[in-house]
Amino acid sequence: MKGAARTWGVVLAAGEGTRLASLTRDAAGNAVPKQFCSLNGGRSLVAESIQRARQVVSLDRTCAIVARQHARHWRNALRALPAGSLIVEPQNRGTANGVLLGVLSILERDPLARIIFLPADHFVLDESALEHSLRELTTSLAHNPDGITLIGIAPEGPDSELGYIVPGRTLADGSRTVARFVEKPAPSLADELLENRALWNSFIFGAAGPALLALLRLQMGIAVDEMATALARERHQPESEALAELYDRLPSIDFSRAVVEQFPSRLRVITAPSCGWTDLGTPRRVADTLRRLAEQVPTRAPSGAGGKRLSLPGLINLAAQHARLALAG
Repeated sequence: MKGAARTWGVVLAAGEGTRLASLTRDAAGNAVPKQFCSLNGGRSLVAESIQRARQVVSLDRTCAIVARQHARHWRNALRALPAGSLIVEPQNRGTANGVLLGVLSILERDPLARIIFLPADHFVLDESALEHSLRELTTSLAHNPDGITLIGIAPEGPDSELGYIVPGRTLADGSRTVARFVEKPAPSLADELLENRALWNSFIFGAAGPALLALLRLQMGIAVDEMATALARERHQPESEALAELYDRLPSIDFSRAVVEQFPSRLRVITAPSCGWTDLGTPRRVADTLRRLAEQVPTRAPSGAGGKRLSLPGLINLAAQHARLALAG
């Protein structure tokens, strides 16, 4: 088993989406995590993200990291995933702990796995363009076996709500080194970054599983061994609550700040073309995306490599919620 056959896809879907809570409340006033909502009445964002992963990995190597407290949402939304593909966090403790749990769970099944991580709250207008970059990422992991390879999106304009990657020199495989990160720059700096050909940070990344685990161990220390021990206890004692007990005392850790940005020499970035990409992190970004959809017909490539599709609609239609709030305002 080589190359792409050894590649796994993991969708990060354990977040609360609190910045979008004004658009994600159900009829009873309960906030639904945005990954289980749809943009405009179609499939949920998490289902779209899983189909995006399936463009480059098989269904049996497609996983989602979810939070236990969201079970009433993901039990239906993700029921087409095979048994064992849901990696359940007892609670959300930041992206670093989610990535660590995903890495440990997959390496238990495939010790030499290469893993691609995708957030669950993205919208992409031209899926075929991003698919090409995902395939390039899959191939490039062999050229950066000890580090992390990121996908940066060619920006369509300055945006001070997004993070930026400033690429460095070009390498033999076509990827580039990473000179620096800039998080949510002031508008004037965002203009400057655009002029210097900086990229939007998509937070889509990949790495060889053992190498990623080693980087996590360097930054998270004993927590790595504690999580591995808790998982082992639960495998042998299904009634054990070892992982939940560990999560009760874990600090919340951001993967980008705590891990990615600490190892600049281990980073590579692949440039994805402008493809109508956005993260739906704020009401303004949802509004901008809906306006763009109204102006043009999206190019939506067929997703996945056959088999079951996650076709259940999202629990809440963000477009309808946005229109309702606009009328009320």
